[in-house]
Parts: sequence; structure tokens; C-alpha cells
Amino acid sequence: MSHELIRDVPGDTSRERLLAEAFVEVADSLNGDFDVAEFLQSLAVRCVELLGVSSVGVLLADPKGELRLVAASGEHAWVLDLFALQQEEGPCLDCYRSGTAHTNIALSGLEATTTWPQFASRALAAGYGMTQVLPLQQGDQILGTLNLFQAKPQFLGPDDIALAQALADVATIAILQRRSLERSEVERGQLQEALTSRIAIEQAKGVLAERWKCTVDDAFVALRRHARANRLRLAECARQVVAGELDTEGIRRV
Repeated sequence: MSHELIRDVPGDTSRERLLAEAFVEVADSLNGDFDVAEFLQSLAVRCVELLGVSSVGVLLADPKGELRLVAASGEHAWVLDLFALQQEEGPCLDCYRSGTAHTNIALSGLEATTTWPQFASRALAAGYGMTQVLPLQQGDQILGTLNLFQAKPQFLGPDDIALAQALADVATIAILQRRSLERSEVERGQLQEALTSRIAIEQAKGVLAERWKCTVDDAFVALRRHARANRLRLAECARQVVAGELDTEGIRRV
């Protein structure tokens, strides 16, 4: 089969507009209200519009390294089944493991029918003739794959493959950005909790030192010993002292 692109390509103006809209969506994804699933769903639809393919799916690896479908351009049962199957067999799984794109795979060809026989058989039965799989990758980190299906056994040209990979890269950046924001939020929360705990402990030391007419160091030693003996977090024990919820007569002094 010739590698010549035989499908109709949208006009430049239309394609440029769609590309602009896609990258505006990427820019919007960098704010704190970004929803990964919604963004990837939109990206899958954009891939169909920009590349003229039939169906698109985005698969991400879960913490165990197993691919899961997180977005699809269509919700037809047979399409979802094809994506789900690739958790066990298919070019997506190979692409995820190797980080190498698999492009212009003829589903009736020797590579597909011998390497992924079950997948190729189901894909052909679903009416697809060609598939493309590109990694969602940054450096050595592979997050998942972008999978394209075409109803006609037609090749995508180098420019279309480059565009598909660019869209996969965009998805990777957006996902990593969101994960970074989530980590920052967790870290900020942990820092704030540490600061709040420190303030409570300092206040409790002052309360006990004033009440017992002792040094703050002695008050701290007594407070920590009491917390350990009663299996309490030191910060919680300190909060109870400051709030008057703990009978300080029960704390053994140094």
C-alpha cells in the first residue's frame, strides 16, 4: 500500500482555527480549577477534528502501571472494549512499555495479526482498518498513550504524525502540570499544619510554665511525656491545654 495520504485534509484556515482553540484550552488548563478528565476528553475530540481519524482514546497508567481509559472521542461500546483490551494486549501496551510510537499499523497486516491477534481481530470486526499509538512522555517518564483509530486503511503523513505527537505532548504537559499543582497543594497544607502545630505547642508551653512557675523547657518535657504516655499527638495535647480541655493537674511535672 502506498504511504501517500489519501484522506481529505481540512483547509488550512479551518485547521489553524482548530489548533488555536486546542492550545487555548491548554492554556486554560494551567489554572487551579483544571479538570484532567474534561481536558483529555476535549483533546480526544480535537484529535478527531484535526487529524480526520475515526476514534481517539487517551489511556493513562494507574499507580500499578496498568493502562486505564480516561477519555474517548466516542462512547460506543465496541470502541471502549478495544481500549480496555489494550490493558492486556495491543499496541498501546507496547508503546507504554517502550516509549516508542507505533504508527500506520494496518490492522489486517502481518504485524498486527501476529503481534496482537486478539486486538487486531476485534478492531477489524469493529470496522477499523488502521491505528496509530503515540506515547504521553516527558523524558524517561511515560504517563500513558494516545490511540487513534481509522475506519479506512489509510496512512497518516509525517506532518499529521508530528501533529498527533504534539497533541500527545500537550496532554502530557497538562497532566504533569496538574499533578504538580496537586503536590504543591498537599505540601502547602502540610506546611500550614506544621506551622499551626508549632504555634499550639509554644502556647501550651507558655501556659504550663506560667501555671507551674517553671521554665518553658521543663513545661515542654512534661507536655511531651504526657502526650506519649497517653498516645496523643503532641500538637493535639498542646491544643487541649490551650483550650482548657485537659486537666493539667494530671500532667506529671519534671
